[in-house]
Amino acid sequence: MSAPAPSPLAVVDAEPLPRQEEVLTEAALAFVAELHRRFTPRRDELLARRAERRAEIARTSTLDFLPETAAIRADDSWKVAPAPAALNDRRVEITGPTDRKMTINALNSGAKVWLADFEDASAPTWENVVLGQVNLIDAYTRKIDFTDPRSGKSYALKPADELATVVMRPRGWHLEERHLTFDGRPVPGALVDFGLYFFHNAQRLIDLGKGPYFYLPKTESHLEARLWNDIFVFAQDYVGIPRGTVRATVLIETITAAYEMEEILYELRDHAAGLNAGRWDYLFSIVKNFRDGGAKFVLPDRNAVTMTAPFMRAYTELLVRTCHKRGAHAIGGMAAFIPSRKDAEVNKVAFEKVKADKDREAGDGFDGSWVAHPDLVPIAMASFDAVLGDKPHQKDRLREDVSVAPGDLIAIDSLDAKPTYEGLVSAVQVGTRYIEAWLRGLGAVAIFNLMEDAATAEISRSQIWQWINAGVVFENGEKATPELARKVAAQELDAIRAEIGEEAFAAGKWQQAHDLLLHVSLDADYADFLTLPAYEQLVG
Repeated sequence: MSAPAPSPLAVVDAEPLPRQEEVLTEAALAFVAELHRRFTPRRDELLARRAERRAEIARTSTLDFLPETAAIRADDSWKVAPAPAALNDRRVEITGPTDRKMTINALNSGAKVWLADFEDASAPTWENVVLGQVNLIDAYTRKIDFTDPRSGKSYALKPADELATVVMRPRGWHLEERHLTFDGRPVPGALVDFGLYFFHNAQRLIDLGKGPYFYLPKTESHLEARLWNDIFVFAQDYVGIPRGTVRATVLIETITAAYEMEEILYELRDHAAGLNAGRWDYLFSIVKNFRDGGAKFVLPDRNAVTMTAPFMRAYTELLVRTCHKRGAHAIGGMAAFIPSRKDAEVNKVAFEKVKADKDREAGDGFDGSWVAHPDLVPIAMASFDAVLGDKPHQKDRLREDVSVAPGDLIAIDSLDAKPTYEGLVSAVQVGTRYIEAWLRGLGAVAIFNLMEDAATAEISRSQIWQWINAGVVFENGEKATPELARKVAAQELDAIRAEIGEEAFAAGKWQQAHDLLLHVSLDADYADFLTLPAYEQLVG
């Protein structure tokens, strides 16, 4: 390992946290600084390239598979590296933030994998960023426990062979970490999250028979995957572990990445573990990229866009075929339902929907899928057990029956459903409630019996923006306008005040959330990510 030198990174505007010195060591910060020095310039170029590509889509209203990488797609000889034992069976994965209680519950959940989330399920307060790292270190050294101060219930880890394998998700490339700077400039959040986690845990995980495994979010091109691959190579050499120890699963949650799935796997082939189908961010990306493409790109209410919609089927079927052709795992989407402790009938209906969804994914050839709550683990497990049996995956199902044309992925108008007034109300309700919690430092929020994360707020505000700019007329005859959105938002604020009481309303960040939702929903200059203006308002 390279000898640590005094780190040029500065911790700024951050209240000292208990045990932060265990994470922010000189050696760890020196590693993050080196990542920043070497790779942030390329990250900046790739963000600029995103803007150029989006401008081209605005001009053409179309996308296609890349002609310059046709040879990679046509070459049947290459495969990704074989999965390590700890990542070979991924039939059920649970997702969630890295607070102490969630860390224990997720590891104990019975799922094969836990997506330990520093991204959409975590508001990036300094406390969440640093103490999330502390909690994972404590979990790997079995020094973690938790007692709920309200209930008095205690939580502790099960035996090691019963724990989920951790796959950690750092922040996307667009986000900065304002509390760590280099020559006065913030370091990308992705490099902070990856760097601290990798530096402290890579060897520790190897010693446990696992490894440093990652989910890569918000990827928009194979060139961004190439950047991650170069980071992995450098990081492994830096700490002296074999190349290929890192494994990465890429979320195909942007429409541009859907056209580059094979190329993304190719760039990461020595480190690739699979691809995942992420629904809400994918729809958000379609709206973002085709927002000025006219009526044929207008999405209906988000809950009307199920995974059985023709353009979503094209996306998921292509993902399974691509992964299995290249020897990678195909991981399905999220079951976000949060079971009710009071309403058995609500649970019965929801569990049947979850089962149908997971049965479909397993039947389509996926090797695993996501759930948001431990109570859903047995349901998803049963769906995949029924198809897989004792096999760890079904990569032998090559799905050569699947043929997806470029236009199939963006055939939004193949869906019969239309935007509704109730859909507008729902977007305002969920957007307001999620943003308020996010501004208080919570990234995973139970809203109307669903576990929501930042992707929910992104699709909510994007749909409001799109419907207004497309001049949508709802079934009740009302036209989507800024005035209507403001009226619905004001009514929602009044309803929340009545629901929770004046004292709780005043103690929250409701007016701030209302204002921010309207800002990103109504501003003529569409914000690339809601979390960028929201981060400016996040305290901590």
